[in-house]
Amino acid sequence: MNEPIVVTQTVNAPALIVWQALTDKALMKQWYFDIDKFKAEEGFVFSFEGGTETTQYTHLCTITEVVPNQKLSYTWRYVGYEGDTLVTFLLQALTPGQTEVTLTHSGLESFGNSNPDFAKSNFEEGWNHIIKVALKDFAEQQAAQPATN
Repeated sequence: MNEPIVVTQTVNAPALIVWQALTDKALMKQWYFDIDKFKAEEGFVFSFEGGTETTQYTHLCTITEVVPNQKLSYTWRYVGYEGDTLVTFLLQALTPGQTEVTLTHSGLESFGNSNPDFAKSNFEEGWNHIIKVALKDFAEQQAAQPATN
């Protein structure tokens, strides 16, 4: 019942490009969320707005682990609501131009059942789109662009 959400996707882009997409706030804005301040540093706290068509929530996150080009983890909670979860992105280079991305979101049960917006099915749908479509397409487009000096 309390199983984490795990989404895995092979991306036709080097791990460095996927890492940049996950950690550069200007790039994140193009495929993920518009995050005003972000640094891939343990202990860094960041927030962003997101939600449904009718309700926006302030997400409050603290980076807990950074292994450049391999792993990024942060807590994920909502201001004014109970619950703390953990989001982890793992990158594994399969070839020089191909990376396996595994997203794990654990602790969703800590949100309780009182808010239907926090249902596990909503997170599953969201993460599947974010990893399998948004991140994949963005990173592959970045990898296909000629390098600029």
